[in-house]
Amino acid sequence: MAYHYVSVKRLRVIFSVITLLVLTSCATKPDKKPVKSSDNTQISSNEILTESAKDYLTLAKNSTGETATQYFLFAAQQFNNEKQHKKALWLAQQTQALTDNNRLKYQLELISAQSLVSLEAYDVALNHLNQAKKLRGEQQQPKAFYQTLAIVQQQRQLPLASVDARLRALALSSEMEYQQQANDVWLSLNKLSQWEIQQLSTLAPPYFAGWQQLLNFAHRFGYQSDTFNRYLTQWQRNFRDHPAQILVEKLSATTVQSTDKEHNIAVLLPLSGKQKKAGEVAQQGILAAYQNNSDTTLHFIDSVATDYSTLADYLTSLEVDHVIGPLLKSNVDAYINQSQLNLPTLLLNLPQTHSLKETHIVLSMNPEDEAIQAATTLSRRQFTSPIVFAQQDSISQRIAKTFSEQWQRITGRTPEVIAFADASKVQEKLESTLELDLSKKRIADIDRRIRQQLKTQERNRLDIDMIYIVASPNETRLLKPYIDVNISPFARAIPVFASSRSHSHNSDKSDSRDLSGLSFTEMPWQLTSKQQNASLKQLSSRIWPDRSDSLERIFAMGYDSYSLIHKFSMFKQQPYIRHYGQTGVLKLNEQGILTRSLLWGSYQRDKVEEIVLE
Repeated sequence: MAYHYVSVKRLRVIFSVITLLVLTSCATKPDKKPVKSSDNTQISSNEILTESAKDYLTLAKNSTGETATQYFLFAAQQFNNEKQHKKALWLAQQTQALTDNNRLKYQLELISAQSLVSLEAYDVALNHLNQAKKLRGEQQQPKAFYQTLAIVQQQRQLPLASVDARLRALALSSEMEYQQQANDVWLSLNKLSQWEIQQLSTLAPPYFAGWQQLLNFAHRFGYQSDTFNRYLTQWQRNFRDHPAQILVEKLSATTVQSTDKEHNIAVLLPLSGKQKKAGEVAQQGILAAYQNNSDTTLHFIDSVATDYSTLADYLTSLEVDHVIGPLLKSNVDAYINQSQLNLPTLLLNLPQTHSLKETHIVLSMNPEDEAIQAATTLSRRQFTSPIVFAQQDSISQRIAKTFSEQWQRITGRTPEVIAFADASKVQEKLESTLELDLSKKRIADIDRRIRQQLKTQERNRLDIDMIYIVASPNETRLLKPYIDVNISPFARAIPVFASSRSHSHNSDKSDSRDLSGLSFTEMPWQLTSKQQNASLKQLSSRIWPDRSDSLERIFAMGYDSYSLIHKFSMFKQQPYIRHYGQTGVLKLNEQGILTRSLLWGSYQRDKVEEIVLE
């Protein structure tokens, strides 16, 4: 029966191939030479394909056994080369049924994945790559696998996974292929945020120590050509056999410098109206960075009272060469709407209705950035069943949505999101989520049945292995201890993480024992760390001891903006330029937006400490 079953499958495929041959012959010119075949033909999997897909189908039709299967494989591969990707996919999937040879099955899965990439079905392509990986076991994947995976993950908006695959493909390339591929890898690495580079180091792709060191030098010293060249010489000595050696000469010849002089900077801030306080705090941050620089004059302009239709003429009269601001979204749109305003401008918020110009860069503390950082970092720590508790305000819901989408993109699983308005009333939702309510019902049912007093303890769900909180500091201080007391003593502790919204530098001065173990993302200005400007933080706290956490973050934004305007043209020149600021490590993306890499902090022993999550 088994032999009959296999032969039926083969006959079905052969019949389908004959149909495909007829259709192919109708669409192609007649062959100039006959194609011969033998059942004894020895075929190498590395053979250079010289025949057309139609010819290989004919060879398969006239062959038997594994030889026919190999010809089907070649035909599928050639259909891809001929850009007939649907035929390639169909034939590869049909041929899977003809063989139990894992080597052939692997190649067919790879062909299917490559076909699906060309058809832009990236999630399905990833499934085929994962199946191919299983077939390969512990063996080294070939270069084609990693090249295909790199494209798939890039299209799935997972640049970290894509670059990891690119690095592995590069390590399998010949020396002749190095130059172009190494340059492509370098460009891809430059697009990663600082936290993504740290995550990439944990994946340990080949030669990454050298790449990471080169990136570190470029990020920290790339805007100072002489200093950068000294570090490049040091790198060359330390990594003599590294594939990036071919890039160093080009990097050494690259001169990055400010093409503009920042003599007169206009600063557009809300210095009147409802947001006056925010404008004044941003102004204080800019002045703290300015420190009476004699080479530059600052012109503070009230963005609320400004007539934007005449602003271009006014800035010309002041001989303004750069602009910082506006801060408010409505003012940003009004500013961009003026076609005469073409000065290099560091906007402090994203526009709502207008597109950015080439002369614009945006410093926006976008909350979605930290959600992506948190979801990516935590998903790589082997957590499988997270729960997200999110307050029901718009920003918290945006963070929770982005976190959930990024988690699903990476793991294929969607976290459960619990929305709440008031943490003091979240008990019922928490008990339901942890299934403590079901545990209590089971205990009550046992008590009724046996009618005697028992010592019992509710047990929570054991599949939940991580909780992520998006809430205000006050709500978090209510929610965190309630989570702790509702974890069954029979279960291990569930790690609890949070966004920066849960952290209050001001509240850290009070008793924080209820938050013990809580880890969160935060900007350097709000977290004691190597990157924090500690002396300025202490001075600021003495002068403005009662400033709120939200205004502290605006102060940090103002402080960074002054340094960023002096790197404006450098950011535009080279993608590896970074700014190690008080709002985070900043890089310019392809949309003209500065994105942030944040630190991780944790409440430990009644104090907050910087931690490293790998």
